[in-house]
Amino acid sequence: MTLEKLTYPDARYFSSLMEDYLVEKDNLKNLYHRFPALENFQDQIEEKQIEFKQKPKTRKVLVESLLNQYSKLDNVQESLSNICLLKEENTFTITTGHQLNLFTGPLYFLYKIISVINLCKQLKEAYPSYNFIPVYWMATEDHDFEEIQYFKYHGKKVVWNKESNGGVGRLNTDGLKEVLDIFKGQIGTSKNALEIIKLFKTAYLDHDNLASATRFLAHQLFGKDGLVIVDGDDHGLKSLMTPHFKEELLDQTSYHKVTNTIANWPEAYKVQVSPREINLFYLNDNLRERIVFENNLYKVVDTKIVFSEKEILTELEQFPERFSPNVIMRPLYQEAILPNLCYIGGGGEMAYWLELKEYFDSQEITFPILLMRNSALILANKEFEKVQKLDLEIKDLFLKDFQLEERLTRQLSEIKIDFSTQKKHLKNQFKDLYTLAQKTESSFERAVAAQERKQIKGLENLEKRLLKAQKRKLKDFLQRATILQQELFPNASLQERQENFSSLYVEYGSNLIKILKENLDPLDLRFSVIILDS
Repeated sequence: MTLEKLTYPDARYFSSLMEDYLVEKDNLKNLYHRFPALENFQDQIEEKQIEFKQKPKTRKVLVESLLNQYSKLDNVQESLSNICLLKEENTFTITTGHQLNLFTGPLYFLYKIISVINLCKQLKEAYPSYNFIPVYWMATEDHDFEEIQYFKYHGKKVVWNKESNGGVGRLNTDGLKEVLDIFKGQIGTSKNALEIIKLFKTAYLDHDNLASATRFLAHQLFGKDGLVIVDGDDHGLKSLMTPHFKEELLDQTSYHKVTNTIANWPEAYKVQVSPREINLFYLNDNLRERIVFENNLYKVVDTKIVFSEKEILTELEQFPERFSPNVIMRPLYQEAILPNLCYIGGGGEMAYWLELKEYFDSQEITFPILLMRNSALILANKEFEKVQKLDLEIKDLFLKDFQLEERLTRQLSEIKIDFSTQKKHLKNQFKDLYTLAQKTESSFERAVAAQERKQIKGLENLEKRLLKAQKRKLKDFLQRATILQQELFPNASLQERQENFSSLYVEYGSNLIKILKENLDPLDLRFSVIILDS
């Protein structure tokens, strides 16, 4: 096995916002609290500890809710041990979140959770007097079923066709036997393939709803690491949020604070999300719709449900689980109920978290350290051999397809496809003409400049024609390179955003997760390329 690292700019698939965040650009420093460096965790620990000492009930309710959520799961000793540690003032969490994608969805699901697990280990070594618990927050209240109803196995979609309303965590698992039958026909009958089929079957056919199925699946993969899986669709946990939900309904604080942050957003970057006036949904079975305030009444969009102020506050007090935070408020919910130090997420997640610090400050909730999850490209040794035969460097594979072709053509051509010398010579010739032009009228000087531009443009066109001719000559070689690139970057996207972990598990089995744990370092802010032996 071989490990290589690339900077995120070289990896090319990441936003300028994330590239600049990872190098601590000054224009972003007011948008976050502490940078993700090991030495910054001591201050984060002390600040979060003070916050949680002021609300002792929170740890008690958190533990009770988690024990209840784990009550129907078997072989949970490591996770239960960590849940019980959450009672202690010296215990903190490191958290990631993810949608309930069918069979984990894209490969980066694994990278997120492994980043969390590995960071907990590093923090325990650096700060041995504290406990650090890895947490996966299931996005059970999301209602965008189309985003999660499929995964890709070797580029082919495996789709769960079903009607869905409301939070996806409550969705029953009917129809997944048919999905399993289709998947069986694609994955084969090897030992590793049969393990995958068994895992899918037990997770989805032996559990009644998507939240339970996903909890089981994540636990099977990472339970031995003590991963604690949180379902926020919970009466006890929501009861801890009633003061913040009440303020949201009455004062719309999140809207005002996030809008102010956006108004001062650095011009170089795109705003990820914009707040609504009320950033809460009303949640019930088969229903998750926005709450709006109109004509002194609280209305649930696209329903006949209407509340007066008194009625909605009574509803909140009695049924807090019926109030569901959106993308603006969900991070606050998580950080309010967890003794959390650091949130680990993808680039898109980091972008909207950076909009939230002012809102967190207004709620007196410690803003977490934000750490971008590990990203990786996994190559089989046979694929790496192809890279070497093509005389490529790993980072060349991350170029756009036309850039890769041009790079190879210039490298392999027996003719030098570079007219820089000719352009320089031409410019030197025009220097004498400019000297002459300065002694006469300005119209002649403009004519000289126009002629120079024309001739430089002519050389550039000749260079392009020569490059095109050499590309035709090297067509077969370039085609092999682009086919390899397409295999490693399906749909011109990162492997981790397209393929499901099963595609690799069939080849490497459980050793795949072991290798990832050994090679993904969450605090090494570079892109990993892992070359696996066949």
